[in-house]
Amino acid sequence: MTNAESIVLVVGSLHHDIMVEADHLPRKDETAVGTRWFPKFGGKGGNQAVSAQLHGAAVRMVGAVGADGFGRFLLDRLAASGVDHRFVVTCPDVGSGISVAIMEPGGDYAATIVSGANLRIDPAGLGHAAVWQDVRLLILQNEIPEPVNIAAATEARRRGIRTLLNAAPSRPMSPEFTRAVEILVVNAVEAEMMGCDPVTDLLAAEAAARVLADRFETVIVTAGAAGLAACRATGEGFTIPAESIKVVSSHGAGDAFIGALAAAITRGDAFKTACTAASHAAAEHVAGRQPGPDAR
Repeated sequence: MTNAESIVLVVGSLHHDIMVEADHLPRKDETAVGTRWFPKFGGKGGNQAVSAQLHGAAVRMVGAVGADGFGRFLLDRLAASGVDHRFVVTCPDVGSGISVAIMEPGGDYAATIVSGANLRIDPAGLGHAAVWQDVRLLILQNEIPEPVNIAAATEARRRGIRTLLNAAPSRPMSPEFTRAVEILVVNAVEAEMMGCDPVTDLLAAEAAARVLADRFETVIVTAGAAGLAACRATGEGFTIPAESIKVVSSHGAGDAFIGALAAAITRGDAFKTACTAASHAAAEHVAGRQPGPDAR
C-alpha cells in the first residue's frame, strides 16, 4: 500500500525508446544488421517514476511531451503505472523526446537521445503549491536543463524536502545546484567525470564516494557487477557487493535502482537497508525479472 502523505516527486525526462537488438554494436562507418526492434517507455525521469511506483511509493511527475503519438504513448504508460501525471505538459510545437538504443546479446548497449519536449519544461511551474502537496522526496536527473533542476531543488529546500540527484548523464554543476542537493547517486563513469579516480572495484568506489562526500551530504557510487559504495559527509560509509546474476540486459538498471531507493527512503527504511533494497531491484532488473510499464 502506498502512503499518500509520502509522495515522491520526479522532475525529469520522458523518452519514447526504440530498442534494437543486434549481435554487436556497430563501429564507426559500419552498418550493423539487427534482429528485432520494439518500442519502450523511457527517459530517466519516467523510468525512475515508474520504478518508485512499482516499489510501493506514491509518485507524482513533472515533465513534458509533444503533441504526437509518442507523447500519447508516454502518458498512457504513466497512467497505467499509477503515476500522477497531471503536471506533465503537452507541447504543441515540438516532438516528444526519443532515444534509440542498440543492445548486444550479452546485455551491453549504446544509446542516443533527442530531448525534444524535455527542453520545454517551465521552471516557473515548479512554484505551484499543488506540485509539492505531501511530497517527501524530490528526484532529479540530468536529461533536462539545469535551470529546471535548480528551480526544483531550490523550491524543495525551501520547503524542507530532501533532493536526490542521479547525475546522469554527467555534466558540470553550478555551486547553487550543488548546495541544494542532499543525496547524490552516480555510476563509475559519472564519478570519474566528476573528478574521481577510475572506479574499477568496490575499494575504488568507496574512495570515490568519500571524495564526493566533500561536496554532498550523502553519496552513492554504483560500480556495476562489483556493487556499490556509500558515504556521508560525516565520514560514515559502507559497501554492498552486487548479487550474482545472469545478465539479460543492463539497460535501465540504474533507473530501477533509483526508484527502489526512493521508495525505501520514503517509507522510512534505514539508509543501508534502502541501498540494499535498491541494489536487489537493480539485480532483478538486469536479470529480466523486474516488472515495468512494458514488461514482456
